[in-house]
Amino acid sequence: MSGPRRIVCLTEEPTEVLYALGEQDRIVGISGFTVRPPAARREKPKVSAFTSAKIDEILALRPDFVVGFSDIQADIAAELVRRGVEVWISNHRSVDGIVDYVRRLGALVGVAARADAYADGLAHGLDAVAARAARLPRRPRVYFEEWDEPPISGIRWVAELVRIAGGDDVFPELAEQSLAKHRILADPLEVVRRAPDIIVGSWCGKKFRPEKVAARPGWDAIPAVRDGELHEVKSPLILQPGPAALADGVAALAAIIHGWAQRRG
Repeated sequence: MSGPRRIVCLTEEPTEVLYALGEQDRIVGISGFTVRPPAARREKPKVSAFTSAKIDEILALRPDFVVGFSDIQADIAAELVRRGVEVWISNHRSVDGIVDYVRRLGALVGVAARADAYADGLAHGLDAVAARAARLPRRPRVYFEEWDEPPISGIRWVAELVRIAGGDDVFPELAEQSLAKHRILADPLEVVRRAPDIIVGSWCGKKFRPEKVAARPGWDAIPAVRDGELHEVKSPLILQPGPAALADGVAALAAIIHGWAQRRG
């Protein structure tokens, strides 16, 4: 076996990638938020949240490589580096970035060819979704909400997946903002003005409540509310910048959008 042998994954996506590549035996610790694949949650010790980690428990696992995600985990990474651990923090926020992340992680653990084949498969799957979407008679306007109080619109890879699935995100300018606090809707009535045909909720860690959305003041004027087009995509499928979003996440979006198109006749 080449590459690191004892890997701690501070977020879900490296765990999902390494399992998909058949390299799960290298993983010695995972994030407590990991739900994919289900086997990981059963088999591996949970040593981190998203903004915090059990540093002493991680060190006790004697990792030779720790993988995390984003500037939000910078403090965790810095502490582990000070304690002599090699850390890789990725910071990808786009669909192309996710595909490239799979390739880079595979290369870092010594299975580049397998990772390239897996990444190619994900990319081809997206091409097939886009080709089917191109046959839609009309593209719906989509409002994607990843939190409700306050309302937060979707991040860049989500907006890109909406486009691939056949819709157009109504807040493209906010999707470019990497931090959730910069995607908060200062005025929820802006959703009314942008008149989405579909509303997709993916409230991180809790169930989407379409009736609560429909009851917001003034939102009864939105086409999506008027027509009952309020749908949920479970957050583990779409809000992690890993393989799930490029497979099950985009498939869920495509099912919603194509269903809308069929109902519109």
